[in-house]
Amino acid sequence: MEPSNPHPAAKKLGRILRSSGGHWVGDGFPVQTLFAYSDMGAALSPFLLLDYAGPAEFPPTHERLGVGEHPHRGFETVTIVYDGEVEHRDSSGGGGRIGPGDVQWMTAASGVVHEEFHGRDFAQRGGPFEMVQLWVNLPARDKMSPPRYQSIADSQIPVVALPDGQGSVRVIAGEYAGVKGPALTFTPIHLWDLKLTGGQPFELVVPEGYSTALVVLKGSVRLQGADTAIQAAEVGVFERTGNVLRIERADKVTALLLCGEPIDEPIVGSGPFVMNTAEEIRQAMSDYQSGKMGHLA
Repeated sequence: MEPSNPHPAAKKLGRILRSSGGHWVGDGFPVQTLFAYSDMGAALSPFLLLDYAGPAEFPPTHERLGVGEHPHRGFETVTIVYDGEVEHRDSSGGGGRIGPGDVQWMTAASGVVHEEFHGRDFAQRGGPFEMVQLWVNLPARDKMSPPRYQSIADSQIPVVALPDGQGSVRVIAGEYAGVKGPALTFTPIHLWDLKLTGGQPFELVVPEGYSTALVVLKGSVRLQGADTAIQAAEVGVFERTGNVLRIERADKVTALLLCGEPIDEPIVGSGPFVMNTAEEIRQAMSDYQSGKMGHLA
């Protein structure tokens, strides 16, 4: 629930994360990892990792571009498409195609095997491709829950106009200004897709004590009192104290606001598995190799 705000206090910008370069995931996703749990897991809990794929231009093809069968356990993947199409299929029976504005929220939990490819229609016509994939941690009590798949269409995501023509907020998870998003989450999370257009100062109210990050995909955002603007493909990480983001200027910006209640538990990860202990990682590897996470037909 979005908090009441009787005594607003600004969250201070702690640091800005910048990608050190790009890499390919499979042959369909040219990504920059904007943050990862190896160094930011505790500071950004419950958020583990964010890959920004694109923007890129793909020529028409009849080949299947993407990444084939691979496992996950212990967390959730959230895929948001801005351009292009993504097709997903997993061993729990989840799957579908998502396009611009759509969101796929896959809870791997106890374990799934899945694949991710460009949509067939998109591949044949080619064009611009841009998406984000966020990894969200699960608390220990939920890491071995049954897998779950949420396909959230653009039309299901409410849009709230910001005051004075400053832009809009698409509420994917949590709530903004009393408007709730459709995504189901295990721990309290606000995930807002922002379009900021006005270029004038305004405020975003966020919960006290939550991990908060502003992921700027296009444009730049300057916070009141900050010496440096957050530029495209950068992440502003805020201190947990405070309950207001005071934005001095943000013109023609596309950004994601990540805000979540921290999970104060150990984070132990290896490749596609994120658990709490090294023994749980070894068990995940064994379970995958023995087929306990299933297979794709």
